[in-house]
Amino acid sequence: MTDRTAIEEYWREARIALPHLPEALPEAWGFGATPEHADELLELVLRGIKVGTASSVWDYEETGDPLPTVGELSIILDGTGAPRAVIETTAIDIVPFDEVDEAHAFAEGEGDRTLAHWREVHERYWRTHSENPRGYEPDMPVLCERFRLLLPAGTED
Repeated sequence: MTDRTAIEEYWREARIALPHLPEALPEAWGFGATPEHADELLELVLRGIKVGTASSVWDYEETGDPLPTVGELSIILDGTGAPRAVIETTAIDIVPFDEVDEAHAFAEGEGDRTLAHWREVHERYWRTHSENPRGYEPDMPVLCERFRLLLPAGTED
């Protein structure tokens, strides 16, 4: 469960550490579909290994959420919903699933960082956890996002 007060306090502290951050509270979210997955992927971000992520454009369409944009800030939550990092989106590309490239798979930092691993894991993820009735298709539109870590938890003191 996400604690709005904790997120707001984290953002106040982040703005002290990085005064150029805007006053407006960015969206707070966690990677993955389970608390364990959120923690695992967050750890890769904090270690500087994970600098990319992928989302189903169909899921955005289903939920009505806006697509991320370059320059957008996000507060990344751990599996308990606690704020742990601030990232900034640096690049966005929308490509069919079967055209996601090796460079993006490597940027996601998961497993052995190969395209084969990326395809296997993401196909399984979207078949299991899609927020839209179409689920997975080999040519489904995938939002490939790159980001940079601005502030990991523990450095805002």
